[in-house]
Amino acid sequence: MGERKRAWFFLTVLFLCFFLSTHLCIGAGILSVGESISGNQTIVSEGDGKFELGFFKSCNNSQNHYIGIWYRKISEKTIVWVANRDRPLSDDYSSQLKMLEDGNLVILDSLKTVIWSTKLTSTFSTEAALLDSGNLVLRNPSNSSDFIWESFDHPTHTLFPGVKIGLNKVTNQSQRLISWKNPKDPGKGFFSFELDPAGTSRFVIVRNRDKFWSGTWNGNVFSFIPEIRSNDIYNFTFVLNQKEDYFTYNFYNSSIISRFVLTELGQIQLLTWQEDVGWKLLWLYALCGGFATCNQYGFPMCECLQGFTPCTSGGCKRNTPLQCQNNASNGEKDGFLKISNMGLPINPQFVAVGSARACELTCLNSCYCSAYAYDIHGCSIWEGDLLNLERLSGGGSTSEKVLYLKLAASELSNWTSGGNKKGSATGAIGGSVIGVLALLGLLVVLVWTRRRRNLVEGCLVTFSYRDLQIATKKFSEKLGGGGFGSVFKGTLPDSTVVAVKKLEGLGQGEKQFRTEVSTIGMIQHVNLVRLRGFCCEGTKRLLVYDFMPKGSLDFHLFHEEKDSKVLDWKTRYQIALGTARGLAYLHEKCRDCIIHCDIKPENILLDSELCPKVADFGLAKFVGREFSRVLTTIRGTVGYLAPEWVTGMPITAKADVYSYGMMLFELISGRRNIESVGQKFGYFPIWVARKINEDGEILSLLDHMLEGNADLEELNKVCKVASWCIQDEEVQRPSMGLVVQMLEGIVEVSTPPIPRTLQAIMQNHEHIVFFSEPSISNQNS
Repeated sequence: MGERKRAWFFLTVLFLCFFLSTHLCIGAGILSVGESISGNQTIVSEGDGKFELGFFKSCNNSQNHYIGIWYRKISEKTIVWVANRDRPLSDDYSSQLKMLEDGNLVILDSLKTVIWSTKLTSTFSTEAALLDSGNLVLRNPSNSSDFIWESFDHPTHTLFPGVKIGLNKVTNQSQRLISWKNPKDPGKGFFSFELDPAGTSRFVIVRNRDKFWSGTWNGNVFSFIPEIRSNDIYNFTFVLNQKEDYFTYNFYNSSIISRFVLTELGQIQLLTWQEDVGWKLLWLYALCGGFATCNQYGFPMCECLQGFTPCTSGGCKRNTPLQCQNNASNGEKDGFLKISNMGLPINPQFVAVGSARACELTCLNSCYCSAYAYDIHGCSIWEGDLLNLERLSGGGSTSEKVLYLKLAASELSNWTSGGNKKGSATGAIGGSVIGVLALLGLLVVLVWTRRRRNLVEGCLVTFSYRDLQIATKKFSEKLGGGGFGSVFKGTLPDSTVVAVKKLEGLGQGEKQFRTEVSTIGMIQHVNLVRLRGFCCEGTKRLLVYDFMPKGSLDFHLFHEEKDSKVLDWKTRYQIALGTARGLAYLHEKCRDCIIHCDIKPENILLDSELCPKVADFGLAKFVGREFSRVLTTIRGTVGYLAPEWVTGMPITAKADVYSYGMMLFELISGRRNIESVGQKFGYFPIWVARKINEDGEILSLLDHMLEGNADLEELNKVCKVASWCIQDEEVQRPSMGLVVQMLEGIVEVSTPPIPRTLQAIMQNHEHIVFFSEPSISNQNS
């Protein structure tokens, strides 16, 4: 009887191992060729079992699954490494982490498609092992110290003992931390933490390709980060040799559990585990952000510039908006505050002028200019946020750095010549203060969220649906509509006027929607409409934007109202240039290229100063590839869509370039590109192609409402740029960055060829009426 009981016990254990799939069935931290795990199966690290590897969900209510490594012996599941961070799985039980015969470790989805791989080119047998250091390695089965691949060379957002942050000079590969998108999404976020590839032995934090330096190694410690210093607990190491540069750390006491984390806000946190309190924040380094200065010699470390106050997402915002010199309605003019001993911001634009006064006027006359400097190197101006400002020690030397900060007149009057505000303390956002108050602040936010449901995520506000009903008077004042939904005018409790877009027909879940909205909210540029907040309740999806009082570009071009003012040529040229800058930012300055997919006059909004703002950027992800239902075209003719849309080819940023070119034509003519009369139609791009390739009488292309008042050189340039943008082959189209350089006069514009599509249309003359004054639609009427 005892034998039967033992047999049943043995069969029961096997049954549990097979159906419950615990890590007990996998072995001592090893996957050999042909072996795999799925579902809730895990691998426990060799040795003391400090780490565990397996499938995990980013949050309890998420349907996305990932392969990751986490601490096994603490009560809070804490992920330190993720394999498929940008390609989540929908089902962990039908997916596998598998060791292949070719020596690669791969993740297979339910269709047995490889969605992640170690990508080894060797064909000899290897085994996967999770070491007690938390390092997942592929090694030679006959030599356990012969590592062919290791996860320590591919960190995600966490630096823990043994992981390297560095640069392999042989392969030119960088080991860096990349932040999560948000606390519930391990996808690659906006920030990276790495060693400067320029070989300066310093850490840099990178956001949207902008570098923020955070300390240079002096042989013992990183300047600006005095906390990173070897002591009785930590052993920090920085190695420089011919093959690699890297930073790593370890503990003298192996029982300590500690880690560095790069947060979604760009902060570097040093945390240590204490079982009674959880993860304890020991130290934090934060970027000072836009319009904030870093002071490595004083406290607080970060301060807002004069005339600015802290923003919840980091950085600072203006106390008083600029009047914009040429359009000040109240007679007050913007001016400049002199700030001495300042390390100048990154990304200057150099202007060829011969005096300090000319440099000042250049900045003063540009609505986009935030500051200027003039020194022995000439004139530099900065547009948008001022980033990476540094207070310098000392002063009064001949090489002193001086920045002239543009402020509104009313704000200038509040400051003394010494730069201290009367009766007001400096707006400080000190990194050290943030570190001390971070946990308390988190508690406050949680309480505020529960009580008010008005959570500030960065500078985005989460509105309730009822809030927006009240603000829009039950959506009574409609501003417009399109494929993405309708837009309504609203007024917030603080009297701020906003535009509220009700998105329609979306199938996204709440998590994905919030993720995409957070991404859009992080993107700010003077030529992009700013997203203020959003609403996500049940199936309701709404976005709240800044209100643009001058409406959309199509109203000014196509609506013939007697009291509407015709856009002069100078304004049209600035609209073309500003729109190009906004698109270039989306394509080239964001971490992931953002393709708008719906560029047309209706999506170019104008503020009170007629500055163009690209709207609806980032919304393409909400509806995916199915744009036949959201992109407006004119039946039977070519509208704003690039040829690759029609043929079903993959879409790149060059699709936006094509649409931008079509929009430029309408900006030139002041009418739609396509006008029809009976069985015939007029197609403006054909007329442009003929003019710039044949007789060159480009003034006849101009909107007749302008009565010929335009800069002929600029008009010719815009016509050529538009014609280059609509080339059939996307490789022939310029990038938006190059378009900006063309319009700015930095790059010469050659005469473009006539696209094959236009040549084919021109061969069928009996159906074509070429544009003339007045438009063919007016002739018909």
